[in-house]
Formats: sequence, C-alpha cells, structure tokens
Amino acid sequence: MTARESIPDAMGSPMGSTSGKVSTDTEAQREAAGFKIPYEDLRQWIAETEKLGEIRHVKGASWQEEIGMAAELVMHDENAPCVIFDEVPGCKKGQRVLVNFFGGKRKNMTLGFPLAFSKLELSQAFLENYMRDLKPIPHQFVDTGPVMENVITGDAIDITKFPVPTWHEGDGGRYIGTGSYNITIDPEEKWINVGTYRVMIHDKNTLGFYMSPGKHGRIHRDKYQARNEPMPVAIVIGGDPLQFLVACSEMPYGVCELDIAGGLRGKPVKVIKGKVTGLPIPANAEMVIEGFVQPGKRKLEGPFGEWTGYYGSDIREEPVLDIKAIYHRNDPIILGCPPQRPPEEQARYRAVTRSALIRKNIAAAGVPDVTAVWAHEVGGSRLLLGVSIKQRYPGHTKQAGHVAAMCHAGAYAGKYVIVVDDDIDVSNLEDLMWAMLTRSDPATSIDIITKTWSTPLDPRIPPEQKEAGDNTNSRAIIDACRPWHWRDKFPKVNMPSPELTRRAMEKFGHLLK
Repeated sequence: MTARESIPDAMGSPMGSTSGKVSTDTEAQREAAGFKIPYEDLRQWIAETEKLGEIRHVKGASWQEEIGMAAELVMHDENAPCVIFDEVPGCKKGQRVLVNFFGGKRKNMTLGFPLAFSKLELSQAFLENYMRDLKPIPHQFVDTGPVMENVITGDAIDITKFPVPTWHEGDGGRYIGTGSYNITIDPEEKWINVGTYRVMIHDKNTLGFYMSPGKHGRIHRDKYQARNEPMPVAIVIGGDPLQFLVACSEMPYGVCELDIAGGLRGKPVKVIKGKVTGLPIPANAEMVIEGFVQPGKRKLEGPFGEWTGYYGSDIREEPVLDIKAIYHRNDPIILGCPPQRPPEEQARYRAVTRSALIRKNIAAAGVPDVTAVWAHEVGGSRLLLGVSIKQRYPGHTKQAGHVAAMCHAGAYAGKYVIVVDDDIDVSNLEDLMWAMLTRSDPATSIDIITKTWSTPLDPRIPPEQKEAGDNTNSRAIIDACRPWHWRDKFPKVNMPSPELTRRAMEKFGHLLK
C-alpha cells in the first residue's frame, strides 16, 4: 500500500515507512474547511486545553491512593476538567500524571472540530472528514527527538520511581499502561501494530500486560510464542492524544496505526528507530519503554478494574516484558486513562471513534442508507449499539443489525444492537429505549446469534466456560423500526415537526436558560 491509497475495509497490506518528506495537501484542505488538529504532542495539547480553561493542577496527591481517588471522581463527569497531578510524594519533582483528557470542549479540540459540535456530530464529522476516504501516510524516521532527552539502561532501570498510581482500591498492582499504547511487529508478515493493552508493574525492570484473544497485538504475541522467539515491544507512555485514540480503535489487520495517525494529520508521524528493538517509537512521546517478552516467561498479573465495571479477570499468569531501556523527556507526563464503571472517560472517547468506524464498516458491506450509529457509553462503547436507517426494502433492518453486530469494529464483546428509523437520535439513550419499547415486539423482533467473539473480561461468561477457554457470548439484534409491511399505518408520533421545534426554540428557548 502506498501513501495515496485508502484504508481497506477488511484486510490490508503492510504499511511501509519513509525517511524522506511526504508531500500532501490534506492538512491545508482541512484547515480551509475549518477543521484543524492544533497540536502534535501531549504538551501542545495541554497548552490548547489551558486556553479553553479546562485544566486543574493538583500538588501533593499520593500515587498509592489519592490520584486514583480523584480520577474516579472526575472521569465519570464528561464536563469535568482535565487534571494534572504534580509533586507526587516520593517521586522526582516535575514528573506528572494527567487524567480525564477526553471531555468538555477539549474532546472536540482533540479531534480538530468546532467546539459546538454535539457528540454525534463529532463522530459523524470524524467519519466524513477523516475516516471515509483516509489515505494513510507512512511514518518518517528521524535521528532523534525530545523523548531521547533521558536514556536509562542497565542497572539504572527502575520503573517504580515514576509516579505510577494504584488506580482502583482492588487492583493487584500499579498500572503504568492505561493511557499507553504498545508497538509490536508481526514476526512473519513484518507489519507494525499499535494497540492499547493494560500494563502492570511487577518490579523495577519487568512489566506484565494483558492482551485479549483476537486482538492484533495478541496475534503477534502468539506467533512469537509458537516460534519460541522473544517478542520486541515498545510501550509509549504519554504519547500524542490523537495517536492514542487511533491505537484504541479497531483498525484493519495489517495496517500500521502510526500511518493512520499520519493520514489524519495530513503529514507523517516522526519516529526514531528503537536502540534495542528497532521498532519505530514516536520522537515526541513523553516516555517509551523498550524490551522483550521471552517465550514461556510468565508472572501473575491482575486483578484490574476493567471497562465493564467489574474485575472481569482474576489473578493469572501472563507473559512478562523485560525492560531493556527507558527513554523520557525532562519532567515526563504519564497519561492515565484507567477504566471505571461506565459511562466514563474511556467509554466517551471510544464511543466517538468506534461509532464512526462501525458506520464505515456497515457501508463497506453494502448496506445502504445507514443514517447514524452510536456505541453507547453506558455499555463501555461495546455492549449496546444503536443504528438508525432510512428503510428501503423488506429485511433492511435485519441486514443492518446483523452486519453491525459482526463487522470488525462491532464484533468484539458486544451484547445488543438496536436498529431504529431515522427519526430517532441513536446517541440519546432515552430516544433509543423509547423506540425499542414502542416499535419492537419481544416475540418477533429479536434475533439471537450464539458463539460470538467476546473476552474473559465479560462478567456474564460462566466460570467453567472461561476455564475451558471458551470466551464467547451471544448477541441480540433488536428490530425497533416501524414494521416494513404496515409502516404507513403505524401510529403517528406525538412530537412537533423539526420546523416547529426550530421555531419554538427561536421564540421560547430563553425559558430553558
């Protein structure tokens, strides 16, 4: 694939990299349309958020308990500010932890769109202006960057010295990897993957990280294990927020997320060749950890409070990363995005990007007239999907629902898909539930799919099923559209027309203030 080709919808060929300048007018075109991503790293992002007045600074909070306590409070409120914790007791002054980056007006700024956009408008703009016809741009190797201001190797390695919190009171350890992403390479096909996986500190020079079966990083790891070879890994701590969002999203197999982030910005991501692994590491990251996962080496990992709102997987043996080098900027900032019981921050940012990707996947499968998709925050952006369509033919609703449930961006760990008519705002949970309750019939409107792709984190999978390695669940596809054959006879909705609603707001909107 070249830099001028679009992202494939299912399979993709490996992305290359470049050491020269990539010429593109994408960034200029987006700026002309009023869309601009105004930062290139976490520090520039902080400066932009400061302009919005959405950052609070806290000094002296402990990593043992208090940072996690405060994060729990703010991350459930989408209008709460971003918080930077500084002067953490026992850690070097200047080392900081940032939480709750995706909320308020800053979530629109993070994606480069007008601050007035609603969350559904934000997701649809992300699809239309970025993902619909995105042309990945290969990452560009440079000699050095800010991440190399401090290089730690050998006996000097001690990851426990950094202000890594215990996020939840029931966690089995300190998790440095919550707002991080892991860079790996397929040992056979030689393509780079960038994915988000939880990373736990074992001791000063070893880490453990959990990868769910079926995820691209897990596929890489399983291949190395089968070949009895060490797997090179680079873990980026405090990276560019846009790159983090891309790494969190279900991108096609064989496509490098660094190159997708380059396509979003309209210019290549600058990377340095890792001194230990040879992997591409972002030159402007706050911190990068390099090392190897040795085949057969395991330690107990967990438990960890996960995105379902439960401790879905107990303590168990997972592969270990032996740290060989730590690189970091002066006064590094750790980006913390610990999952909480949804709805919370992780669900917010994944809802925006995953909804766009699912809509793209459905259209790519040939389903027409899908007007909106929303992966609801209350389900961690996975368990509940709302899909609205403009009905065109008998069976259209079932087609849209089944494709949404089984497409790549929607297949992992889902539970319910509700398909509604295009007069319903699928991002509004009350609207979606009203349509389901009044337009579906329990006996005839629900299809069940069994043995679908899930995760050991699913709290509803029976223990004996998990022990057997059967991490599958079922899906319900709910047809909540007006029945096709008598849709014209369906009772009229008791709501004003859009035109009357607009006029009412113009004349009487002041009553709501």
